[in-house]
Amino acid sequence: MAKTLRLILGDQLNHKHSWFNGDQDHITYHMAEMRQETDYVKHHIQKVVAFFSAMRSFNEWMNDRGFNTVYYELDHKDNSQDLVKNLKKLIKDQDIEKFEYLAPDEWRLDQQLRDFCKSLDIEWEGFDTEHFLTKRKDVETFFEGKKRLTMEYFYRDMRKKYDIMIEGDKEPEGGKWNYDQSNRKKWDGDTEIPHERGFRKDVAGIVKLLEKEGVKTFGRIDETNFNWPTTRQDALDVLNYFCEHLLVRFGDFQDAMHTDQEYLYHSRLSFAMNSKLLSPLEVIEAAVSRFRESDTDIHISQVEGFVRQILGWREFMRGIYWKEMPDYQTLNKLENKNPLPDFYWTGETKMNCLSNAINNSLDNAYAHHIQRLMITGNYALLTMTDPSYVDEWYLGIYIDAIEWVEITNTRGMSQWADGGLVATKPYVSSGSYINKMSNYCKGCAYKVSKKKAEDDACPFNSLYWNFLEEKKEHFANNQRMNMMMSLLKKMGDDTIKAHQERAQDVIENPSKY
Repeated sequence: MAKTLRLILGDQLNHKHSWFNGDQDHITYHMAEMRQETDYVKHHIQKVVAFFSAMRSFNEWMNDRGFNTVYYELDHKDNSQDLVKNLKKLIKDQDIEKFEYLAPDEWRLDQQLRDFCKSLDIEWEGFDTEHFLTKRKDVETFFEGKKRLTMEYFYRDMRKKYDIMIEGDKEPEGGKWNYDQSNRKKWDGDTEIPHERGFRKDVAGIVKLLEKEGVKTFGRIDETNFNWPTTRQDALDVLNYFCEHLLVRFGDFQDAMHTDQEYLYHSRLSFAMNSKLLSPLEVIEAAVSRFRESDTDIHISQVEGFVRQILGWREFMRGIYWKEMPDYQTLNKLENKNPLPDFYWTGETKMNCLSNAINNSLDNAYAHHIQRLMITGNYALLTMTDPSYVDEWYLGIYIDAIEWVEITNTRGMSQWADGGLVATKPYVSSGSYINKMSNYCKGCAYKVSKKKAEDDACPFNSLYWNFLEEKKEHFANNQRMNMMMSLLKKMGDDTIKAHQERAQDVIENPSKY
């Protein structure tokens, strides 16, 4: 059999992949911590640490099973810090006769490996990662000939295809496909929320390595008390804890925000899934099984909301990514050009909602979807920030941010830079929505109740009306924007002008706010 080199990337840590079955005598596996990957964008330190920790644990798992591996830590003497250079040297030095790789989930890496393989004079072959529930082009095929890419229809089809919470003749269990209307409660602050405390690890060695090698990161880390799952057992523990203790109220409060709770009832499984320590199907099956065992203590709305995020939204966004790249990464339909304020990197702002969401992100490399969409994303869009700056920040700060899931959510769902391909309307709001879904407005320096452009009025209010006025031509034919555009038309010229002046001050002088 041909002497084979197999490449595994840092987000391809699938313990159950078929690669690990059968005769392994002729196979060498290669993984590498590289500056190519730490430096293409400035990352949160917890993100880099989590990936390096997970990769090292995966390599140990392979070694324990007798697989032949070549692992380059960041300071390994043979590590050129470049994927292609490392592969070329290994192929030459080890007389490799065949090269194999798992299809990358990022377009840039996919192109890099395709170009590399074209240059090879040995046999090569690419394989599926055996993780996702769809192939790259399934979403494109599903919507072929349709005017709109409506996720709900795709989600229903996936429920049927995988027989998840389906009854009788392809009908949804409980009589409804979607319980989103039940998933919008504000957390009262009184319900006790148990959070998993079962594992902590010391990652000081990786932190010191990053410092020694001069890797530029941002954010904060407790290097002796790191609490993200970076082994499969860690990930299973977090999954089991979520199903046992948090699923019961997940749906109710999945959109809620609170100053005292970093995670609320969210699972904290996104890094484990995006690095492939867990498969989406096993996560869904675990949640549905817990729902089945619960008799009446877990309502169907709790589990449906969770399933929809993974089976529907996650797979849908990946499909959009592979349908639209590489053009998607440059879309800017609203022609927004402003810079991202410095406080996105420090959390230093008097706006309580932004301070909490950003500091939570800096502390934990995490914020849940509504904090990302309706706080940091909302502000960036209302201040007409260039989506490329927003992409860079989201890709860097979140531990689960890999481009296939980050850019579609950021440039599409959050910033409407794709002109409505993903979202039928921009997800923007005044301060009233933030007040409705959180306690952020309590104790803020600004008053959400003041709807005009007073100095102590919530900046989101003026930013909101200014944005609608500035971009009204883009929304002239958007039915979902009709109500708000109608209210804008009824607003007096003096009021609009006052909002515009206040908004411009916020945009030009963010450090004041």
